[in-house]
Amino acid sequence: MDTRFANSQSVEILVPQQPTPISHYLRQPHRVVHALAASSRIEQINEDCFRLSMRPLNFITLSIQPIVDLRVWTDSEGTVNVRSIACEIRGTEYINQRFTLNLVGRLYPTQENGKTYLKGKADLEVLVELPPPFSFMPKSMIETAGNSLLISVLTTIKQRLLNQLLSDYRNWASTQPEVGVNPNGFPFPAS
Repeated sequence: MDTRFANSQSVEILVPQQPTPISHYLRQPHRVVHALAASSRIEQINEDCFRLSMRPLNFITLSIQPIVDLRVWTDSEGTVNVRSIACEIRGTEYINQRFTLNLVGRLYPTQENGKTYLKGKADLEVLVELPPPFSFMPKSMIETAGNSLLISVLTTIKQRLLNQLLSDYRNWASTQPEVGVNPNGFPFPAS
């Protein structure tokens, strides 16, 4: 019988003013992926797919390492979308064969009172059939441990977004030609 763990994390980040709007930065989803994890943990599979090797995680007495394939793309509104498309669990073959991970995330820029914010949300769900002796443990204990693990993963991703993404955006923006926006909302090089 599968055990389900689920959690969500929202983020709202005030974006410091830069000569090039963050919407231009977000059109390069690979930059967002590299803000989520160390480059040594990311392998680009194709234009919009990335393999993320997460740090080993401890669940009660098990040590597992999720390897997640993510599709990352920007839609016509400038929203960065992230969706898991595959997952492998290293460390326990029994769990790897009985494990499903679903990650869906969005990150988009918005204007409020003349300031730019990045807003987003990530939903993470795991379905797993636990082996004995875990299957004999109280369900509440298993759910508490599993949900705590998901909160930890999402909080780590959020902290990296808060720190790494804005830092990378500042560095990137400093190398770009200044861009303005005409009255119709279309970008143009500033003169």
